[in-house]
Amino acid sequence: MTITVSTPIGPLVLDAGEDGISWLSLDGSAPPRPHATTRAARAHLDAAARQLDEYFEGRLTRFRLSLAMHGTPFQREVWSALVDIPYGETISYGELARRVGAPGAARAVGLANGRNPVPIVVPCHRVIGANGTLTGYGGGLDRKRWLLAHEAGRAQLPLTG
Repeated sequence: MTITVSTPIGPLVLDAGEDGISWLSLDGSAPPRPHATTRAARAHLDAAARQLDEYFEGRLTRFRLSLAMHGTPFQREVWSALVDIPYGETISYGELARRVGAPGAARAVGLANGRNPVPIVVPCHRVIGANGTLTGYGGGLDRKRWLLAHEAGRAQLPLTG
């Protein structure tokens, strides 16, 4: 089941099945295989919409949602480590590689990070280049910059265009 949530960074498309949230699109794209509408899927999406509202209002710093993300064991390990990056903080791809026990695998970590199916909730935007620069982000660098500023407590206007 898929819904669209209005946010200051544009509409987010979410999909969920019986087990939890499986998709969050920053660019409005639909999931590759949308789930059927069920009572459980609706409950997961309602919770996600409520928590996203709280996040964008500055009242939520850690999501507590059931997630049903599909990926390789390495991708799931990287995604799990992303959730442990504290709100308002950033780390480098190299540091993330060390945290998952794969020092020297920053590029592989970057690829896994880029395949995160539930950005924001699984905060891949908190990973930056070793020199502190913002690097690629599936939702665009403007959104990444906005999210990091939001978490740093800097008020901003909604993104447009």
